[in-house]
Amino acid sequence: MKSELAHQWQSGQGVLVVGAIGAVTRLIAPLIQGKSIDPAVLVLDPKGDYVIPLLGGHSSGADQRALEIAAKIGGTAVITGACSHEQRIPIDCFGEGWGWRRSGTVEAWRQLMKDQANKKVLQIRQTSGPQHWLKTSVRSRVDLVETGHCDLSIGPQQHSGCSWHPPTLWIGLGCERNTSKSLIHRAIGQSLNDAGFAIEAIAGLATADRKADEPALLDLCHDYDWPLRTYKAEQLAVIPVPTPSEAVQKEMGTASVAEAAALLTAGGSGTLRQSKRIHHAHESEQGAVTIAIAESAVPMAPHRGELHLIGSGPGDPALMSGDATSALRRCTAWVGYELYLDLLEPLRRPNQIRFDGQLTKEWDRCSQALELASQGAKVALISSGDSGIYGMAGLALELWLQKPEATRPHFQMHPGISALQLAAAKSGAPLMHDFCTISLSDRLTPWDVIERRIQGAGLGDFVIALYNPRSKGRAWQFGRATEILLEHRERSTPVAIARQLGRDNEQIRLTTLGEVNPEQIDMLTVVLVGNSSSYSKDGRMVTPRGYPGAELS
Repeated sequence: MKSELAHQWQSGQGVLVVGAIGAVTRLIAPLIQGKSIDPAVLVLDPKGDYVIPLLGGHSSGADQRALEIAAKIGGTAVITGACSHEQRIPIDCFGEGWGWRRSGTVEAWRQLMKDQANKKVLQIRQTSGPQHWLKTSVRSRVDLVETGHCDLSIGPQQHSGCSWHPPTLWIGLGCERNTSKSLIHRAIGQSLNDAGFAIEAIAGLATADRKADEPALLDLCHDYDWPLRTYKAEQLAVIPVPTPSEAVQKEMGTASVAEAAALLTAGGSGTLRQSKRIHHAHESEQGAVTIAIAESAVPMAPHRGELHLIGSGPGDPALMSGDATSALRRCTAWVGYELYLDLLEPLRRPNQIRFDGQLTKEWDRCSQALELASQGAKVALISSGDSGIYGMAGLALELWLQKPEATRPHFQMHPGISALQLAAAKSGAPLMHDFCTISLSDRLTPWDVIERRIQGAGLGDFVIALYNPRSKGRAWQFGRATEILLEHRERSTPVAIARQLGRDNEQIRLTTLGEVNPEQIDMLTVVLVGNSSSYSKDGRMVTPRGYPGAELS
């Protein structure tokens, strides 16, 4: 155990030990070196009931990992830090959720956290990156300043104290074949220092496609987790630059590589912050490299970003899966319809920001979530029920697929319990044979298509779940659906009306297809219609697994 712990003891790593907290403390004591070096250490009790972040709660993300692990296994995260108990945003780690990188000494950050704990009003200068984090309670303890002293800097600039750096800087470069890695690294560092920028603010490198296989560039990108964007000569040639070169034009087919690549990657609103500079090899190096720096108007780090499609279930957070809850705890930005976010409010921490959307603005919510994730943020796009069943997953995936592959953030779906499933569980066992779902909303689907589907389901003798059955603006569609189904079903066919599922005012009613009352039905209702063998008894609706005469197995 000691040797394995020593092997895993690296900054940026996480160590989860199953055992007694006292024994783990004694094991790691000789290895502890400091906040900037130690990994996150978590302890899980043998029964899996409690996850305890023992070391690196903020600095190494142990608190966050404990919350995610606990959600997955159904345990409890034991968080003892002051920020958690005082419900305040942790200034020293909140930027990670937005895809930012941190700089500053351990001592400086320790003092800043002390000042925050003592309720000092912090002077913060922010020159780049979204300011959504100011929507939290921290706003009352923060003064935004443009000049002079600041306790915390947010932007690309070098700062002697504590800093968060949104990824807005693009390093454009051109180099001779087989230029030394040390030369390119030194040239980037010197250019940043001359311009007053921090290396942590680099979003990536950009160059001509002829340099896509340059070993030194690939090694540097691997070391720093930078993407390498490359462009054809004709793409670079159309970018206006301040210092074009005839020699480069003859060699590369474009008058600029470094400046043009940096500006092209930074986007239409990008700005050239440092024009090209040529750096030559020292005695132990070879080659030459040209460096230019551009700044994008918004952060650009899709390789750091995450877009999680989360099905929140019918309403009660207790009905969410461990996978979905873990993803929700991981995300800094929550995007969804206001009602759905309200239902999940008990799970939200102070550093998690809500982006409330309107009911019919699904494309807007998907675009906003994808944009935030492309900037480097960890984003939850929330639907009720299951995100892949009448939810946001399809819209979000279409938008994601439209983006070039290199600009796509991580995309992951997390299934939830659909209203169909909970309605079935609450009413009995109506889905024991083939079933289908049909939405009666003709906002996105023509009504004649919906009618054909109802006819098909009636002919096929499916158990049917009707979603979006009736609204103030669509009062007649449910009645028409009932008429069509009565052409194929007896009036005595059982029907379950499930309203406000998973919420305090949940209602489950059993009736029949011939007696169903449309006035009891609205957009918060799911209607289950049985097939020819379904029946109701003692307040329960059931569909036999087989038809009469079928052999059951």
